[in-house]
Amino acid sequence: MTCITGFVGAVPTGNRQAFIEHARLAAEGFRDHGLSDAVECWGEDVPDGKVTSFPLAVQARPDETVIFSWYRWPSKAAQDEGMRRAMEDPRLRAETNPMPFDGQRVIWGSFEPLFEVGAPQAGGYFDGFVIPVPRDKREAFRAFASACDPIFAEHGAVWIVEAWELDVPDGKLTDFRRAVAATPDEAIVFSWVQWPDATVRAAGNARVMDDPRMAALECPFDMKRVIWGGFSPVIQT
Repeated sequence: MTCITGFVGAVPTGNRQAFIEHARLAAEGFRDHGLSDAVECWGEDVPDGKVTSFPLAVQARPDETVIFSWYRWPSKAAQDEGMRRAMEDPRLRAETNPMPFDGQRVIWGSFEPLFEVGAPQAGGYFDGFVIPVPRDKREAFRAFASACDPIFAEHGAVWIVEAWELDVPDGKLTDFRRAVAATPDEAIVFSWVQWPDATVRAAGNARVMDDPRMAALECPFDMKRVIWGGFSPVIQT
């Protein structure tokens, strides 16, 4: 089964081009070690929050921009082997391709696709989400997504993926669980919605919120702790 490695980080805004070059070289190297494709997104509309938010999740500073990214692998085993081999690749060492951001605040984890609508397109604009869902509500979440996500597609979304936690490690400074104040009985969902562009995204989200079918859905998670934001892709391989 396909495996997604999800990442969220904070990059000094002035290092945008350096981040793009770093991400491009990293994706090229990882593809030699089994990576299927990669998407790296730069924050454009990422709200602050009092309890949970993307900026809080990675302890972003005022002069930093949040990034939302993922690698897709043929399987979890392929991801693990690819990551192991990458650590031995001189092209991917810090001295060869230094990180233009604080790697200690990057949060990451492995996820399996649970529900998907549509197909990826070049360019576009992404809404990114991290969602805490009770582990015993996995099938309820799938049912929710199967009812909710087609509504987004009707209103202009072109690709939606909902991915369920496989391996989400605890971190010393930041991690996915802290990002959404997850309890021990909750799993993490890493999710995105692709739109053709930011204008379609704004109009589409407004229509979704006004769609009476949304109000009729029973949400199997705590919406108050969901973190979300809008992102522009800067790397798509």
